[in-house]
Amino acid sequence: MHTDNLYKITPQAPIPSGFGSQTTAQEALGGRDLSGKIAIVTGGYSGIGLETTRALAEAGATVIVPARTPEKARASMAGIQRVELEELNLMDPASIDKFAQRFLSSGRQLDILINNAGIMANPLIRDERGYESQFATNHLGHFQLAARLWPALKQAGSARVVAVSSTGVRFGGVDFDDPSFERREYDKWKAYGQSKSANALFAVALDRRGHAHGVRAFAVHPGRIMTDLVRYMSDEEKRAAGGGLKTVEQGAATSVWCATSTQLDGKGGVYCIDVDIAEVIPADAPQGLGQVLSGVISWAVDPDLAERLWLLSEEMTGLEFTI
Repeated sequence: MHTDNLYKITPQAPIPSGFGSQTTAQEALGGRDLSGKIAIVTGGYSGIGLETTRALAEAGATVIVPARTPEKARASMAGIQRVELEELNLMDPASIDKFAQRFLSSGRQLDILINNAGIMANPLIRDERGYESQFATNHLGHFQLAARLWPALKQAGSARVVAVSSTGVRFGGVDFDDPSFERREYDKWKAYGQSKSANALFAVALDRRGHAHGVRAFAVHPGRIMTDLVRYMSDEEKRAAGGGLKTVEQGAATSVWCATSTQLDGKGGVYCIDVDIAEVIPADAPQGLGQVLSGVISWAVDPDLAERLWLLSEEMTGLEFTI
């Protein structure tokens, strides 16, 4: 394991931060000046991603927003200063490599990487490698992106990586024997839960490797927000999901807090909810669509599972994440 004796595990328990579920992204920033900082926000042109981009840019950061179709994203970004649009398809390994190389060629450091883009509960689709699309997009694509951008993260000396997860982890952890549903029947919610559990475990494993280089990682549940992410849900599923909805300004708050807050200096590898570190809740917590979890289920922050996922991810992507 790439760690050392100086690494201290951050307790998976509230600080408490003094913030809460109604906190907005602007409030989470607390007036912090991000001038000179460079951020990349995948999916940063719609929903909570757009609000994340807006908050970081308005605080002075230069925000790079990669999209599959940059020309379509441009309209939603109109009026936001210090934003650069780029092209990236998380389902296409070659596209990821090209995007990362373009950024590295600029010579800039990367202070903030927010892995925000994602898909949810879609029908079975496979990428060109045969991998199930939710796992491929939500986890493997971001794993490869972070690996390729690692030199720029390390160059920053004090970088933050934020993986946007979800209480969808309640639908299940990673099936290490059949992550792409080749031998089991496809279940769109189990596939989503697997990908979101993978996002959380990725943050645990990356933080253990990155801390010695000043790179800290966090996983985030943004809250329930009705965005384009729900496009594959039926009306019945949307009704079952129930209330407890946040605005996009509130939904972006925890990502922004994890990316910028001095309250998290010296911390990392934790799952955060409502602008604070979450508590761990039992693995047998209710799993229905209408359930709102108050914390993170244990399998999504298990360090042994995180290491197992890291090795699986290297195998599936064919790359070694060289720290």
